[in-house]
Amino acid sequence: MADADSLDQAPLDETELPTTVAPELSPVAPELDEEISESETIVPVVLGDRNFEFTVTEEHSGKRVDLFITLVLDGYSRVFLRRIVAEDKVCVDGKPVKPAFKVFTGHKVTINLLPPPPTDGPIPEDIPLDIIYEDECLVIVNKPAGMVVHPAKGHWSGTLTAALAHHFRNLSDAGGPTRPGIVHRLDRDTSGVIAIAKTNEVHFKLCAQFEAREVNKTYLTIVAGTLDRDRDRIIQPIGHHPFQRDKMACRSGHSSSRDAETYFEVLKRFKGYAFLEVHPKTGRTHQIRLHLAHIGCPVLCDRLYGGHAMVTRGQLQRRYVRGLPPLESDAEIALERQALHAAKLEFKHPKSGEMMSFTAPIPADMQRALDFLADA
Repeated sequence: MADADSLDQAPLDETELPTTVAPELSPVAPELDEEISESETIVPVVLGDRNFEFTVTEEHSGKRVDLFITLVLDGYSRVFLRRIVAEDKVCVDGKPVKPAFKVFTGHKVTINLLPPPPTDGPIPEDIPLDIIYEDECLVIVNKPAGMVVHPAKGHWSGTLTAALAHHFRNLSDAGGPTRPGIVHRLDRDTSGVIAIAKTNEVHFKLCAQFEAREVNKTYLTIVAGTLDRDRDRIIQPIGHHPFQRDKMACRSGHSSSRDAETYFEVLKRFKGYAFLEVHPKTGRTHQIRLHLAHIGCPVLCDRLYGGHAMVTRGQLQRRYVRGLPPLESDAEIALERQALHAAKLEFKHPKSGEMMSFTAPIPADMQRALDFLADA
């Protein structure tokens, strides 16, 4: 059961910068925080049992070797493959290299004695978690923006499930081995409350509440644009976008479309912006983001539906539009992820039946953007 903003079709960011192609083996590069993008299939040359060779194409020229082999090998996390490289099981043109080594067009990347892919779930990673609540049945976590919930192509490490696997011995496996404990999901750049099941019984009971629409979800968001009313319901069916596979669309009568309803209320108005409380009645992929964009007020810094991934203090305060002289502080980054926060989650405890309410305070980056708007 997907939550209002699930990861099923979340876009992948391209963050790598072009580099000059070097014909020789380059020295070890410093550690880089690169994200994995989608790639075309590269067919390996099988050199023998558990030994493979790949030829680097122009598309992957300049990438770190651990990133490159993550792109061309399915079923392996980047953390796992980085460990393989560190154990000198990966060579470039016959020479062992380190994980940060960059490969270029024409390089031959050989993997020796590749272990079978792990099948028992995510590799545990010691990532701190902001735990709101825990008992013998479930865990409630305040997920930070930028964290992917479960492994998916392009995001094998640094996930919430990897952190959960490190912190908790027993989690439900009803969602499959790569999604231990995961009952519902949030987009990578959406922060806030998410529920984790420790047992399969709890997992199924929570899923039943989501499916019956008995779970109350409250989101906070900053939108760009001017709303003509203080509160309203958006009722628009949501289906797959006809041209862009990463996006959803408001579509009536399409085979992929499902009914969707979102209620919003304006908490505060600013010049050209508004701070909203949002309650999705249904839980469709990208529902809140798509519905708000549909009425002409996209979530601030929503790369996919708003067209901008970052906003500065000067842009929020509209100094140029207001004819005010520029300030040095205008270039200060106010926000660089979608301004959407899962602030509250309410449901019946799967064992006691008691109504539970869990909240996560508005994160610092969204509060900073609100403060800049208030100072305008």
